[in-house]
Amino acid sequence: MTEPAADAPSVSDLEQLREVEAACTGCDLYKTAGPTVGGEGPGSAWLMLVGEQPGDQEDKAGKPFVGPAGRILDQALDEAGIARDEVFVTNAVKHFRFEERGKRRIHKQPTVRQVRACRPWLDAELRLVAPPVVGMLGAVAAKSLLGQDFRITEHRGERLEQDGRTFVPTVHPSSILRSDPAQREELLSAFVADLKVIAGARP
Repeated sequence: MTEPAADAPSVSDLEQLREVEAACTGCDLYKTAGPTVGGEGPGSAWLMLVGEQPGDQEDKAGKPFVGPAGRILDQALDEAGIARDEVFVTNAVKHFRFEERGKRRIHKQPTVRQVRACRPWLDAELRLVAPPVVGMLGAVAAKSLLGQDFRITEHRGERLEQDGRTFVPTVHPSSILRSDPAQREELLSAFVADLKVIAGARP
């Protein structure tokens, strides 16, 4: 097994980063998942949204946020006044962790080790895109960037300043999909409100 993301600090642009990270074997997820799913969006994006990991459809397509959670995200971004094509979207972990149940592949939360193995790729994306604002979608993303003791429940929707950037934690859109259908409209509205905080942090 190679050193996790050993070449990440040396890449000079996003195209090179995608080529290098495609060959990552820094943790065991590459053995069962599809291709590495790197970030996508403009290299000069003012906003980077960081999720947990690719889902089933993202794993198959090799692109982030193209499945059901991605559609929720697109709707919420639109309602918050943020265009998807001005955002760089990525994940804390670049491979899909799952367990098989019959013909279905069910999401499993990545381990701390898997998150740490992928952190150099995320650091490289932050360095190359240099977004002034970072939105963290869910606890895995927030803990990856702000430490394992960070709690979204205590800071959701807040603007947090660190390392010259504004970080705003919120929920992952997949949590809305998993909720009681009777609560989804309310939860979506709360998610949109958090994205409006992010929109308000735009330089």
